[in-house]
Amino acid sequence: MALLRVVDRDGVEHEVDAKPGLKVMETLRELDYGVAAICGGMCSCATCHVYVDPEWVAKLPAAMSDERELLTELSHHESNSRLSCQLEFTNELAGLRVTIAPDE
Repeated sequence: MALLRVVDRDGVEHEVDAKPGLKVMETLRELDYGVAAICGGMCSCATCHVYVDPEWVAKLPAAMSDERELLTELSHHESNSRLSCQLEFTNELAGLRVTIAPDE
């Protein structure tokens, strides 16, 4: 397990254990922080939308076209928006900090 830092919609930061090899969404949906992940990781619903802390953005693989298209349709889209279902958590990402985006 490795550390994942999550800021919930109330602005409270939580440190949680995340299993390398799983998508960030898989860890978040098990918690009660507002990530519904309705589509189960198929990159089709954006209910796993998070903001990645700026210091981590460059350490992540670039978003694929389907993720970018879905994100740009969101009213709360920011330059550091990502779908957590598209982010594989690795040991190199230990300490990653994400903020749960507002509900659409």
